[in-house]
Amino acid sequence: MRLGLALGYWGRGPDPRHVELARQAEQLGYHSVWTSESWGSDAFTALTWIAARTTRILLGTAVAQMAARTPTATAMHALTLDHLSGGRVLLGLGLSGPQVVEGWYGRPFPASPLTATREYVDVVRQVLRREAPVTLDGRFHPLPYTGPGATGLGKPLKSVTHPLRSGLPVLLGAEGPRNIAQTARIADGWLPLYWSPERADVYTASLGEVPAGFMVAPMVRARVCADVAEGLRPVKAMLGFYIGGMGHATRNFHADLMARMGFEDAARRVRELFLAGRRAEAVEAVPDSFADEISLVGPRERIAERLTAWRAGPVTDLLVTGPDPETLRVLAELST
Repeated sequence: MRLGLALGYWGRGPDPRHVELARQAEQLGYHSVWTSESWGSDAFTALTWIAARTTRILLGTAVAQMAARTPTATAMHALTLDHLSGGRVLLGLGLSGPQVVEGWYGRPFPASPLTATREYVDVVRQVLRREAPVTLDGRFHPLPYTGPGATGLGKPLKSVTHPLRSGLPVLLGAEGPRNIAQTARIADGWLPLYWSPERADVYTASLGEVPAGFMVAPMVRARVCADVAEGLRPVKAMLGFYIGGMGHATRNFHADLMARMGFEDAARRVRELFLAGRRAEAVEAVPDSFADEISLVGPRERIAERLTAWRAGPVTDLLVTGPDPETLRVLAELST
């Protein structure tokens, strides 16, 4: 099981520690470093900054949002950075939800998310293969565009730039069972939002028989500390925000996932409290047991013991979020 460093997206501004953490992760033998985006900083610019200051560590987006760019624009970002970094890019994509897609990007959330995702990946792969001009008779990403307002002058085009790797890996962030099953068919890897080694059976039917080399790369909050309860506070804060605030009261993919993992009543309570403006109570309502299952928190010995369960399942890459230098080092030592 390889280690990755997941830096996420910026808050109010850039975190001055990120480049140094990425450099430390590379020195410790981490396999990859990942950036993200929501409705602020973008994933590719920060990743390029890190690429210029590292030499070997792979560079992933977890995730770049599909609604933010057309699939051809995303492929352009990926192939450009892949050249500049010497072939180190892992392209992680996610659809996001209606609140962000319509509220931030000003686009309709696709009526058929699986079809939209499948078309998006198809176009990206066509660009990267560069075998012929890109065409797609698609519902959501038709190329050339011939719909309302079209001039009729569009024609299929092939990338002027030759991609460095036609098989640049494409990973998908997926939460629903059908979306995960499709990911196993069309992508090179899966980026689970929450993963519990104790509940891996939640995903067994969806994953099915994945191809050789398929990446399963969940994010896990890690912290070496003496007080487990204190170490879980940032995990509960994250869950409170995602379960309560990252979605609508009637459509929240993160809350649905928590429910499928056996915490339906807690997910409903967290969402109710958050939407009522009682955010501190929403965080406290997140069960410690759930927060603990999806994280690696506590003394070194406890983390070492819990890593055994993570290694026993299908996880190929552990993407560590929120670490300090000491935690990065301890995880590297425990993984050798």
